Amino acid sequence: MALLRTASPADLGPVIQTERVLLRTPQMADYPAWAELRAESREFLTLWEPLWASDELSRASFRRRIRHYLRDLREDMGYALFIFAAPTDTLVGGLTLCNVRRGVTQACTLGYWIGARYARQGYMTAAVGAVIPFVFDSLELHRLEAACLLANMASVRLLEKTGFAREGMARRYLRINGVWQDHLLYGLLDTDLRR
Repeated sequence: MALLRTASPADLGPVIQTERVLLRTPQMADYPAWAELRAESREFLTLWEPLWASDELSRASFRRRIRHYLRDLREDMGYALFIFAAPTDTLVGGLTLCNVRRGVTQACTLGYWIGARYARQGYMTAAVGAVIPFVFDSLELHRLEAACLLANMASVRLLEKTGFAREGMARRYLRINGVWQDHLLYGLLDTDLRR
């Protein structure tokens, strides 16, 4: 049996709340809701994600995710956040700020997923809008990057609606659903918000 050490306040990570959504670091207690939402959304999500491991939805796999998330949080390498509908505290999706680069770059990469039954209801737009001030004001980064498949028009609309600028295309950028695929590249600068 694997034991997780008691979480310190630093491990709990950021909490970002708006009228529409609450974003916070995933915890083991979230496993049942996460596993159910991911399982029922599998067909919807696999078009846009890397191949799922055979034990993708197991408790042990989720525990490994939590350990990875907490390590990244402690080391300022990444910030995984679950997205909850604010009025009901219902898990609707997730968002990650990964590959945090300090030094001369001061940037990170945004990734996200939404449960099928919550897609196109404004939750992800609200979550991305809520996390942008955290990236620029709390983390004090200069640049937020994102990429999406050319055919993922929902992501294109999301990124453009939340202020990202299309910067180009990366050939065979990420291996999605088992295939290396081209991605549109987007960026948002801290100065873009002050124009």
